[in-house]
Amino acid sequence: MTFKNFLTAAAALALGFCAWAQDASWIRTNSISPDGKNLAFSYKGDIFVVSANGGQARQITSNAAYDSNPIWSPDGQTIVFVSYREGSKDIWSTSPMGGTPKRLTSMPGNETPLAVLDDGSVLFSSYLGSMSSDNYRDFPGNSQVWRTDLDGSPAKLVTSLTMSSLSVNDRGVIIYEDYKGYEDALRKHHTSSVTRDIWSYVPPQGYAKGSVSAEGTFTKISDYIGEDRNPVFASDGDTFYYLSERDGKTSNVFRSSVSGSGECVQLTFEEKNPVRFLSISDEELIDTVRKGLISDDELVRIYYGTLRLGIDMREVGTEWLSAEGDTI
Repeated sequence: MTFKNFLTAAAALALGFCAWAQDASWIRTNSISPDGKNLAFSYKGDIFVVSANGGQARQITSNAAYDSNPIWSPDGQTIVFVSYREGSKDIWSTSPMGGTPKRLTSMPGNETPLAVLDDGSVLFSSYLGSMSSDNYRDFPGNSQVWRTDLDGSPAKLVTSLTMSSLSVNDRGVIIYEDYKGYEDALRKHHTSSVTRDIWSYVPPQGYAKGSVSAEGTFTKISDYIGEDRNPVFASDGDTFYYLSERDGKTSNVFRSSVSGSGECVQLTFEEKNPVRFLSISDEELIDTVRKGLISDDELVRIYYGTLRLGIDMREVGTEWLSAEGDTI
C-alpha cells in the first residue's frame, strides 16, 4: 500500500468511514467493478458508470422504464441489471461502455440479479415458483434462487430457499442473507423474530459452483438480534464483510469469517446515516451512505486492505505510524 493511499484511508477512518464520496441525490444499488477501477450505480432510473477516482459519470442505459441493481461480471466486461422496459421486472445485460441491452430473462416472477459467476452463470431471485406451483402458494410468497447465463439460457431452479443477498467463493461456498418474514428492507433499529441473519452453505464434494443441495451444510454465522445483511466475500474466500446495526446506532460495516467462531470487528462508525448496498472488488469495498429518508445518498469508497486490520484510527497515536519513502 502506498503512503498516499494509506493516508487517504487513515484520514477517512478518522472521520468515521469514507475515502471518497460524490454528492448526488437518488444514487442507488451501487456496485464496484472486479478490478476496483469503476463503479456502476442507478440514478433516477438509469444505470451510470464512473471512475472509482471520481469524475464525470457515463450514462449507459437510457429508457423511460426504471433500470436498477447493476452487477458486474467477474471479467468486468458485462453489467447485468434490472429493467422494466418490456413491462415486467426482468434481467438485462449491457457493456460498461453502453450499447443495446440484451434481455436475459422473460419470466413473470420479478427477477433481481444476485451474482454473476466466472462461468457466466447469473444467479437471481424470482417469485416464479410462488405463482406457478402449488408447493409455493403462500401469501405474500417468498422468492427462490434461479440460474441463467449471459446468453439468456432457460432458467433453472437453484433452490426454493429465499436468499435476499448472496456471495459465492471459489470453492462454491455461499454466504447469504436469509428471509424469515416481511419487513421493510430499509426499516431502522428493527429487532424481532424476522430480522435477517447471515448463513453459510458448504456444498458437498463434486457439486457445481453456485448449486445448492440438501446434502450440503447450512450454518448460521451471525447472531445479532437485529439486522445482519448484505454479506460479501473477501478474496481469501473465508473473510467476509456485511452490514449490521449491532452497535445500536445505525447500519455499519463489520468483518467476520466463515471459519471463525462468530467474532466480528466493526469497521465503520456512522452514528446516524446508515450504510447501504455493500459490494467488493479485489482491493476495496464500496457502499452507499444514506443521509436523508429517501434521497441525499453518497457513494463511499473504502480501502479494505487497511480496514481488514480492524483498527479504529481515531484511537491510534502518532507514534504508531512510521514511513520510509512511499511505504508505511
